[in-house]
Amino acid sequence: MIKVIIIDDEPLARSIVESYCKSNEQLQVVHQCGDGFEGIKAIQLYQPDLIFLDVQMPKINGFEMLELVDNTPLVIFTTAFEEYAIKAFEAQAVDYLLKPFSKDRFDKAIQKVLLLDKGTSVKNTEAIIDAAANNPIQQNRVVVKDGSKIKIIPINQIQYVEAADDYVKIVTEAGSFLKKKTMAYFEDSMHQFSFVRIHRSYIVNSQLITRIDVHEKDTHIVLLSTGTQLPVSKSGYIKLKAILGI
Repeated sequence: MIKVIIIDDEPLARSIVESYCKSNEQLQVVHQCGDGFEGIKAIQLYQPDLIFLDVQMPKINGFEMLELVDNTPLVIFTTAFEEYAIKAFEAQAVDYLLKPFSKDRFDKAIQKVLLLDKGTSVKNTEAIIDAAANNPIQQNRVVVKDGSKIKIIPINQIQYVEAADDYVKIVTEAGSFLKKKTMAYFEDSMHQFSFVRIHRSYIVNSQLITRIDVHEKDTHIVLLSTGTQLPVSKSGYIKLKAILGI
């Protein structure tokens, strides 16, 4: 039996998926959720094998929700917005259903999922999440876990990002938060907002820089308006000069 959770803010959409699931004896719907916050808690509690996940939901969208899930189950995305049917869906071994979808289309998605290797599917889901981060909504903010709570951080409130083993530490005036992403991911997604990678371990909001001092041969230190000092590598200094126009 495959344990299923349905996550969608539309009651009618949830009921349709539930009715389709009930017609398949291999599927057991163990819970339904109306938003991503509830979805994270339900996944932790029920440990489903498969989730049906709406993409566009209030508070946080489906992709942002998956970023916060520790053990990602198999995922079938559901969406009414064709813009989200990005090439990554078609290129990876995770299916998506464009609303409204028929029972026949649903059954084909289930058959596809049943043939998947979970390890490969999880990696493919991560690739989809990274690709989806290019949409304007997600580019303007970062969603993190803060204990048992979920916090949405506007990009302009981030002071700097610091490498922390398998995580990155996002530093704001309100405190610091860990997120399981790479420095390369943040370097790529934040550069358009005047963030620059000044060191292999630091990405800084260049708008907060008040001074650049020579430290040692070929290295410098930046002073932020918050009083924080951060190291600047040789390659980071080149990037820094380019973004500051010096």
